[in-house]
Amino acid sequence: MEKDTDKEINIRVLEENEYQEAMELAYRVFNEFEAVNYSKEGISEFAATIADKQFLSSLKIYGAFKKKELLGLIATRDNGSHIALFFVEGNYHRQVIGRNLFEYMLDKTNAEKITVNSSVFAREIYRRFGFRQFEDEKEVNGLRFIPMVFYRKELKNKVQNELLRRDTE
Repeated sequence: MEKDTDKEINIRVLEENEYQEAMELAYRVFNEFEAVNYSKEGISEFAATIADKQFLSSLKIYGAFKKKELLGLIATRDNGSHIALFFVEGNYHRQVIGRNLFEYMLDKTNAEKITVNSSVFAREIYRRFGFRQFEDEKEVNGLRFIPMVFYRKELKNKVQNELLRRDTE
């Protein structure tokens, strides 16, 4: 099932033959925005991870397209309870593509709790989506990350409170 998030952007599950293009996008965006925060070991570890066929086979990857051009992706594992990858082309940052990918993924999973090991760069983005940091920053194999969690129930409560606030105005 596809979702039109605006007149030009289409979000759908990627086919396995599209994974290489998606990982090229992930690597490009990682290098542009995140690599500065990592050691050579961390950059190599990231490259090895996104080239690992076993890792990729454990993911459900959603892509945002403008016509046939892939603009962004979000990948989950463990039945949608963990975000493993989340990247949007730099030219399309702050154009709601990331939010639309996240919301589309939320529609496709029943997970009540979703975790992510956020990069330093993406921490504020996840906070805006409703994630909370639950542990201090960590580093494993040169990859720095902040463990964060999102509870669907908290989102429902936030939406209900906002609707109540509007009704009382």
